[in-house]
Amino acid sequence: QVHLAESGGGLVQPGGSLTLSCTASGSIPRINSMGWYRQAPGKDRDLVATITSGGPSVYGDFVKGRFTISKAMDTVYLQMNSLKPDDTAVYFCNVRDFALREDYWGQGTQVTVSS
Repeated sequence: QVHLAESGGGLVQPGGSLTLSCTASGSIPRINSMGWYRQAPGKDRDLVATITSGGPSVYGDFVKGRFTISKAMDTVYLQMNSLKPDDTAVYFCNVRDFALREDYWGQGTQVTVSS
């Protein structure tokens, strides 16, 4: 089992910045990706960004250079700049086990962009 501990959400004004972090513990799959998805009320859960050890980072189309994902050991970070009200959502940390084709999810952290 993989446990994901998220932090860093909150309320920020439009144009502001936030950094989310997520630390994985437990039986972390050897070959995996780590990343972030988000879900706004009444909408589907969308990819924000993922990162794979030794591979490329992938971003959702709406990111447009505003967010940067990085990883150190078993912690993944999402630096979010130039935040917009449309970025308001619950952000979920994800670990994907490529071998078993399983996804592990965090509890989610609320990001609210509002003046």
